[in-house]
Amino acid sequence: MKLYFVGAGPGDPELITVKGKRLLSEADLVVYAGSLVNPALLHDLKAEALDSNGLSLEETQSRILAALREGKKVVRLHSGDPSLYGAILEQMTPLEEAGVEIEVVPGVSSLFASAAALKTQLTLKGVSESLIVTRPAGTTLERDELRALSRHNTTLAVFLGTDKIRQIMESLDRPGDTPVAVVYHASWPDELVLRGTIDDIADKVQAAGLERSALILVGGVVNRTGFRRSHLYRDR
Repeated sequence: MKLYFVGAGPGDPELITVKGKRLLSEADLVVYAGSLVNPALLHDLKAEALDSNGLSLEETQSRILAALREGKKVVRLHSGDPSLYGAILEQMTPLEEAGVEIEVVPGVSSLFASAAALKTQLTLKGVSESLIVTRPAGTTLERDELRALSRHNTTLAVFLGTDKIRQIMESLDRPGDTPVAVVYHASWPDELVLRGTIDDIADKVQAAGLERSALILVGGVVNRTGFRRSHLYRDR
């Protein structure tokens, strides 16, 4: 018995990997999160498509195990890349204990799709040599480290925080004119990019009516200025 965890990519159905697309075409059952995965990825598949939205972890695992025991090929389709806030280990561990072999197929994260939408680099010589990926406190996280992490003055990517944008900006220990971008539905047809600063981005997000499905990027890379030429392209 083998289960494939496949990264669906950020939204654009052409941004799934070649391997991921092949596995979808070969699957008998595809289990996906309907609120996060672009339904275009499920078109013209021979597989049964099961929306896990509203199902408990145990119910989802039961359906997967039943299919595997019938000799079916099963794909668990995750938005973006499964390794970033994908909650895959809590799904994998009980299945592995039941004798299921797991293969994880990476996907394009919304983080990279957001950088593409901004036409920038997440690491930029002379601006930011590092990237911090984090999230704010919420239902499943009692306490975050946003304030301490922001003091590193490097690129800060904040997942799962659109509905808390004002609190997040207030918690950051950086100048108010620090550039910020919020990218909604990166790579989807309704993609929206909002640019601003720590001082004003919350007002812009509120005015746009965004509450979820967006990534927050903080730091100089948002403005694409002040960088130095890399060693690779130095004058010879």
